[in-house]
Order: sequence, then structure tokens, then C-alpha cells
Amino acid sequence: MIVRFGYVAMSTEVKNASPSKTMTATVFGQIRDREAAVRKLERIGAENLHNTLRLLRHNRAYDIKLYRLSSKLIPLLGHDMLEGWDPIPALRDDFKEVGDYVKLHGMRTSFHPDHFTVLSTPRKDVLLKSYADLQRHCAMLEAMGLGEDAKCNIHVGGTYGDKPKARKRFQAHFANLDETVQRRLTLENDDKTFTARETLEICEQVGVPMVLDIHHHQVNREEEDNIRDLWPHIYQTWKGQRAVSLPGEPVLPPKIHVSSPKTEKDIRSHADYVEAGPLLDFFRTIADFTPELDVMIEAKMKDGALFRLMKDLEGTEGVEILSEASVKIKA
Repeated sequence: MIVRFGYVAMSTEVKNASPSKTMTATVFGQIRDREAAVRKLERIGAENLHNTLRLLRHNRAYDIKLYRLSSKLIPLLGHDMLEGWDPIPALRDDFKEVGDYVKLHGMRTSFHPDHFTVLSTPRKDVLLKSYADLQRHCAMLEAMGLGEDAKCNIHVGGTYGDKPKARKRFQAHFANLDETVQRRLTLENDDKTFTARETLEICEQVGVPMVLDIHHHQVNREEEDNIRDLWPHIYQTWKGQRAVSLPGEPVLPPKIHVSSPKTEKDIRSHADYVEAGPLLDFFRTIADFTPELDVMIEAKMKDGALFRLMKDLEGTEGVEILSEASVKIKA
């Protein structure tokens, strides 16, 4: 099994390259000239996209093919104070430059909208904002010129005291999404509400791929939920997904999220680094029927955690180092 590793948004190795610089709503509101305030937001957005490009170049230098884009590329995007504002035309060249680099070097990118974007909500105002947020994320990917293999990953959402009803709401609200948004979505199991099995069932029903989060599965699962039993079905949700942004349109491998508990008492929070042992156990469990796997590292040390993990894997029996960010696991 070929495994490629990536990381989330920020780098701990590249200095002064935040792709998430922002302006507070308070500061925006204090600028009397609204047009000047909007132009300032667009300049910050351009700087964030420039820093994204810097990080992608860093990734290429270390053969990191997997990267999650920051959802905060454009400050205050979607805020009530900026209703009707569309920054994409002003930043079209910046978005295109990022997308061109991604495609040129065969990288896999994604977004993970924040926890306020939920489709299981019973509140219409939250639902409408969630729809709008997903549309904005997809619009940014389209501005980059990236195909539908560039995904937006979300959780099912809260249960609001009644999990079966929340599940039905999610499915109904998903059905009302624009089809272009539906085709970009993946669903991830979470650490408190919807387990891996429940998320898998919803993925199968609505027809989207599932991103398994191993850490979340460890802290939120039914005792009988064995990962080896679930994985073939999770793998199947990726069937037919194509890497359309890449030359030759190869099959898009399944993607998972990995992290380690911060402490024994704080098992839900993410540690700075990833423990290699439990991760290798999982890899060996699925290696005999999984040709390729993309792994998003969600550790606090970002790319630093990736490099530490690669170092920990060196010399391990059954692990062949292929590059600075990929390995081959022997079944």
C-alpha cells in the first residue's frame, strides 16, 4: 500500500507565511470609507493566497502532495457586514495562480469548513448560512480551476437531542444543495455525535465519499465497530472518484485523518505530533486490500509533525520510505 502524507493549512517550518491573516469586524466597522475597507480586505486576501503559494512551493520541495487549504483565505467572507460582497473577481488572478501550481505539480487539495457549517441543524437561519458557506468554498475551488477531486469535508453535525431526526434532516438538507456542491462534499465521523458506522451509512445513502478520522473513531464508537470490518465499506464510497485535476485522470485514493490524543485525560484534543505505532497498526490492518491511501495529519505541529512521523517510520519493519512524505506499507 502506498501512503502519502499531508498537513493542514499552516506551516511550522516556513516562517511569516500565514494563509489566514485577517481583519476583525470591529476594525472593519471603524473604517469610515467602506470602499477603502473592502479594498483592504482584498489586499489581505491576496497576501493569504500568495502565502498559500509559498506553502505549496515548500510542499513541492519535500514532495508533499496532500494539503488542506485554509478556510480563512478571505477575511470576513460571509460576515453579515459584507452581505453581497464577492471578492473573487478582484482576486481571480491570485486564485488562478494557486490552482495552476496545484495542477502543474499533481497536488491534492481540500477545504474543511468550520463547525458552524452544519446540515443537520433544525434552524433555518443556520442552514441558509451553511448553504452559503459551502457555496463560497466551492466558488474558491472553481476560481482556482480545480476539478471536483478538490473536496469540501464536513461533519454530519449535531444531534440536537434526537439523532434519528438529525440524520433525516441532514439527508433532506443535503438533497437541496446545488449538485456542484454535492459532488465536492465528503463526510467525516466526529468525536462526540455521529460515529464512523453512522457516518458511513449516511455516506452510502446520499452518495458521497467518507473520510475516516481514526482519532475520532477511537473516542466515539460502539464496542462492536471493528475498523477492519468498516474499512472495505468506507473504501467503497470512493469508488468512481477521479482525480480530474491531474493528468490522465487517475483514480482518487481514499483519504483519512490522523492525530493522537493530547493526554490520557484530554483524549479528544490533538497532540503536537502523531504516534507512529497505532497508525502503523491501522495501516497493516488495511494494507492487503488498499492499494493507495492519502493521510491528512491534524497534529498541532502541522508539517513539523509530518517530518517527525517520517523520521519515526525510518527503519521500521515492513515500511519502505519512498519520498520525504510517502511510504510503502507491506501487508
